[in-house]
Amino acid sequence: MKSKYIGLALAGIALAATLNGCYDMDTIPMNSNLTEEQKVDAKEQNPALTQAGIAGIAALFSTWDQAFGQEIHSDFGIPALMLGLDCRTADMVSTFSGYNHFRTFMAFSDCNTNSYASRMAWQYNYNQILACNTAIGDINADTTDPTVQFYLGQALAMRANAYFTLAQLFQFPYVGHESDACVMLITEKNQEEVLRNGTPRATVEQVYDLISSDLDRAIELISASGIRPEQVLENKPKRFVSLATAYGLRARVNLVKEQWADAATDARDAIDAFAGRPLTMAEAAMPGFNSIDAANWMWGIAISESDEVVLTGICNFPSHMGSLNYGYASVGAWRGINRKLFGEIPETDVRRGWFLDADGQSENLTEQQAAYCARQGAPAFTQVKFAPYQGVVGTTQNASDVPLMRVEEMYLIEAEATAMAGGNGAALLTSFVNQYRDPAFSVGSSAAEVQEECFRQRRVELFGEGRIYFDYLRLHKGCDRVGGGFEPNYCYNIPADDQIFILPIPNLEINGNKLFTSGANNPPVPQPSPVQDIVY
Repeated sequence: MKSKYIGLALAGIALAATLNGCYDMDTIPMNSNLTEEQKVDAKEQNPALTQAGIAGIAALFSTWDQAFGQEIHSDFGIPALMLGLDCRTADMVSTFSGYNHFRTFMAFSDCNTNSYASRMAWQYNYNQILACNTAIGDINADTTDPTVQFYLGQALAMRANAYFTLAQLFQFPYVGHESDACVMLITEKNQEEVLRNGTPRATVEQVYDLISSDLDRAIELISASGIRPEQVLENKPKRFVSLATAYGLRARVNLVKEQWADAATDARDAIDAFAGRPLTMAEAAMPGFNSIDAANWMWGIAISESDEVVLTGICNFPSHMGSLNYGYASVGAWRGINRKLFGEIPETDVRRGWFLDADGQSENLTEQQAAYCARQGAPAFTQVKFAPYQGVVGTTQNASDVPLMRVEEMYLIEAEATAMAGGNGAALLTSFVNQYRDPAFSVGSSAAEVQEECFRQRRVELFGEGRIYFDYLRLHKGCDRVGGGFEPNYCYNIPADDQIFILPIPNLEINGNKLFTSGANNPPVPQPSPVQDIVY
């Protein structure tokens, strides 16, 4: 039986080449007689070849029609997965309509081997992993060339990020589940064997060991290289991983592993290594979050006007998320905040204006922006956090960049982890929120109070950025939509740690991997039954 990994490997590597004009050494005619060792030497002597490959991996974050090949309008890469995961919470409210191409995520009718959620999560991330493996295998692991060290660090960090995403979606959080079956481990060392014969699921601990090892090595290499992304990329350099971003990724991992002191240290190191800063209150008091060059973005998905996702017109992140531009959201598939959560945002908090209030108003909007929302019929509690491309209200040019990491998250990780490690996380959290978001903010001093408040802060601060679903999982939160403004058929109260939060591995893996059977899969779970809602 042909392994599906062959198809994924070829798709991922070929796609990387297509998206950025890069190429694998094997495709260059003059290199047809080179040995693998000579190819490694050639790339060390000409780092531009390696740079092109790494740029191709970064481009794999944003792809059109690659998971299904059927022009499904939710198939536009990692931003689609981010949006879908936010819909799988109690925080993002949307309608069950034809314009809402993420309705199966919202309805929790996707916990099966045929779902968009499982297929998208699996294929997007393994495409990146296999492309990273190729890059890592083509670079001398012992290189002392600073530029090549930097690029090797990129591939390791991006592979770690992809495995981290998979590990959180296909098995319960690390602590207490170390021996449970997770996902398939494919590296540059075993990739050819896996392509031929398949592989079983590795344990959670084994997957996290690789994630941690990759990030440790990436930090070591990027630090040793002394290179910053802007030194090798003139255009949108934050699509590459900086030293600060690598620390930030490790902070996220240590937070999930509940290694509190390490998470706090990594978050602080990320803040200190970052050349930018959080948004000021004045900057946050207007729609934004559309440019990778913003001072608070550490890492992001760079989008250009010529990208396929943009040329589709409506099959991209701004179309499905944006309230101030033309697309699916502004013609009916609005994205709004849970009205109970909105009610918890103090009037002194600048982020309250990221959403329309009960009267459909926001102090953060200009007259033109408010008029557009009213004309399009934006309902109460609609998000207006994300500005349209280049700030042009009503634009059909949906070429906004997409955030992957912002420095504000690092402050919240540092505060939570410090509190859980026995330190004064309350002071850290209060200092951050007072300075950048709400001058009247205060919080209790206990670790439990700080952790709970950090969760609430993250739900608001990171709304729409594809992060909060993972917080629901690691903090063992249920999905309580009662009173949140959901349609009656999708008003759920799902208990914490319910199996429905964990996706089954998709059919393409069952059918193509002869060392994995359906009996070794996560169980499918039917769509939940709605509960009685409360209308305030």
